[in-house]
Amino acid sequence: MLCTAQLLQGTDPIFSLCCFLFIVIGTLAFNLAGGLAHPSGVYVFFYAVNAVIIGLVGKVFFGEAGDSNLTYPLLTIEAHLGGITAMFAAVFLSRRFTRRPAFLANLVTDDNLLNASIGCMIIGVALTAALMLVNYGGGSILSGLAQLNHFLEIAIILGVIYQIRKSGGTSSMNFPVLLSMGVLFAVGLVGFTKQGMFTPFVCWLVAAASQRYRVGLYQLLGIALGATFMIYYLVPYSQYGRNFMTESVGQNVDVSISMLSDLDKVRREYEAQAQFNLERRVQGYYNSDHPLLNRIVMIPVDDAIIDVTEEKGPAGLGPIILQFENLVPHFLWPAKPTVNFGNVYAHEVGMIGADDTTTGVSFSPIGEAWRVGRWIGISLIAPILWIMLFTLYDSLCGDIRRYPWGLLAMVLLAHIAPDGLLGGVIYMLWYGALGIVFVAVTASYFMPVVGALFAGHQRTQLRRIAPIRSIPRRLPAVQPSRSSGR
Repeated sequence: MLCTAQLLQGTDPIFSLCCFLFIVIGTLAFNLAGGLAHPSGVYVFFYAVNAVIIGLVGKVFFGEAGDSNLTYPLLTIEAHLGGITAMFAAVFLSRRFTRRPAFLANLVTDDNLLNASIGCMIIGVALTAALMLVNYGGGSILSGLAQLNHFLEIAIILGVIYQIRKSGGTSSMNFPVLLSMGVLFAVGLVGFTKQGMFTPFVCWLVAAASQRYRVGLYQLLGIALGATFMIYYLVPYSQYGRNFMTESVGQNVDVSISMLSDLDKVRREYEAQAQFNLERRVQGYYNSDHPLLNRIVMIPVDDAIIDVTEEKGPAGLGPIILQFENLVPHFLWPAKPTVNFGNVYAHEVGMIGADDTTTGVSFSPIGEAWRVGRWIGISLIAPILWIMLFTLYDSLCGDIRRYPWGLLAMVLLAHIAPDGLLGGVIYMLWYGALGIVFVAVTASYFMPVVGALFAGHQRTQLRRIAPIRSIPRRLPAVQPSRSSGR
């Protein structure tokens, strides 16, 4: 249906064929990975859907040809088709090395879910406050904890699972969940990050879905209204607010309060800025500006970096080597060079000013793979990294529906899969995995103790029925003796 609509709207037939093959191969890779029940399937899904498919559907919806507003339309869609084919091969090979059962299986017990959630909430709030208010440098303890701090996310996940099981599916919210979601959302507001604002709701969603929580009509209406508000107002707010960010938390709070007091004005000013960028064709796949779509879809920015590569030639393995070097902690390598390749590539394609050294623009892993080595990057370098990622996370987390740590991995992978470059894969191979292991171990053994100190001992009464099994080698029942007349 998509390709038929594309052809009717004037899209090049070869471009439409590549779109068709992309969806088919992406579906095969997703199913081979085990769907959303496994981290590898999560990565495939969010890359394919967010980075490419949503953008193609959007073009049809707005009545535009799928290959319009691109410099190298055929080469761009062929690169993504090659990328999803390489991803399919990576899923196939990684399954040969995946450990079963998972390393992190059966750590937390049902009896201490609530105390673990409370403990993670307390430590998460305290650590988040310290990271915002205390000045710290690379190599410090706080710097290391910042890389591992996912306590608020796991507090939401554990709290939702506990509440659904305790209530028999009638409720999903409790105090630790609400407070953790509120703190994460507030940090996202002050930091002008869409990830920070959306993450608490994504954590609730994946935890509720893992327990097959039934959403009522009023809840569904509330979710729809909340999502509409965030897309209409808060996405422009985060994009526009970054122009006024400073290193002072207090100043950022003042700016945030000022902007939140007149969101209509913020949206108008953002639209004016977006129209200027659209006229310059710095970024934009559509004939008009659509903030959330332009942020999610990676086709136009990948086309821009492909254009740079065709003009200057591939960058070579330097970016990959530097990003592996960046995994070395600062206390081991104080003079470690830190390069933000999202910023480097944004300068190359002309998306930010020459004096901007902090803004990082998102590109898909396919975009960076092409920048590094063109077809070699897509057919060799990227698959090697994907095999490592899929093997590691499927071996750590196992079935997402059974172990909560997989839900945290899902939240992290859903973010880096479409727009985290290959550097996001490299980061997840070390700091991402280390953070999940750290949170899993502390949430299982230390956080329940912290939670018990504040809330007392709590036990989760699950509504489950244990299977009845026969007892082996059981002695037969005594039969009455016939000679006794009984």
